[in-house]
Amino acid sequence: MLRVLGASVYFASRTGEAVHALDNVSLDIPDGGIVVALGTSGCGKSTLLNAMAGFLPLSQGSITLDGQPISAPGADRGVVFQKDTLLPWKSVQDNVSLGLKFAGQGRKERDARAQELLSLVGLQDFAQAFSFELSGGMRQRVGLARALATNPKILLMDEPFGALDSMTREQMQELLVSVWDRTRKQVFFITHSIEEALFLGTEVIVMSPRPGRIVARFATDFVHRFARDRDARAIKTSPAFAELREEIRAIVHRTEEGANV
Repeated sequence: MLRVLGASVYFASRTGEAVHALDNVSLDIPDGGIVVALGTSGCGKSTLLNAMAGFLPLSQGSITLDGQPISAPGADRGVVFQKDTLLPWKSVQDNVSLGLKFAGQGRKERDARAQELLSLVGLQDFAQAFSFELSGGMRQRVGLARALATNPKILLMDEPFGALDSMTREQMQELLVSVWDRTRKQVFFITHSIEEALFLGTEVIVMSPRPGRIVARFATDFVHRFARDRDARAIKTSPAFAELREEIRAIVHRTEEGANV
C-alpha cells in the first residue's frame, strides 16, 4: 500500500513569494486500487504525484510504500507523463528496456522483458520502430510498457491521455484497464476529465484549488464492471454513471467558484 499522511508542500515562486501548493493531504492506494485525482489546474495534483515519485520533498507529512518512506525516485514506482519522454534515437524495444539496462540486466533478458510488455500493450510488431514513426497513442503505449518494465509496485500517471484525440483516448483508457486487470498494480492517475476518472477509478478524489486539499471522495466500481463485461458504452451511458458524473461536476464547479470569489 502507498500511504500519504498529512502531506503539505510549500515552495518559493519565481518572484520569491511563498506558494502553498498542497495542504494536509492524506490518502491510501491499496493493492489493486486505482485512485484518480480530479481538480482544476493548480490544485496540487501533479505536486502530489511528484512527491509520490520522489521528485519533490514534502514540507510536512509523510509518504510510504509498503511502510518504507519515499525520499527519492525508485524502481518500485513507474511514472507515465502527459508528454512522452521516449528517446528518439533508440528503438521502441530499447526505450522499453531502458530501466532494466540501468539496473544492470543483460541484453537477452532485457529484450525478452521488452517483448513481453510490447505484446501486453499491442505493439509487438513495432519493437524495432522509432518513436517518431509512431502515433501519439502508440507512443503512450510504449511509455506505459516502459513504466512496467522494472515491475514497479505502483504506476503514477500524470494526465497521460490528455493530449490524445477522443477516440484514441478511449482506446487508451480501455487498454489501461486491461493491463491493470492482468497485473493488478496500484495506480495513481491524474486527469481533468470527470468521465475518465469515473471509468478508471476504484476511488475518485476531488481536489480544491490551491492550496490543494481533498474535498470529496467517491468509491467507484465501473472499472471492475468494464474489466468483467468489456462494454464501455453500456457503462458510460448508464444512469448510475451519469448521476455520479453530475454530482462530481457540481462539486468541481463549486470549488472553482469558491476560488474565484
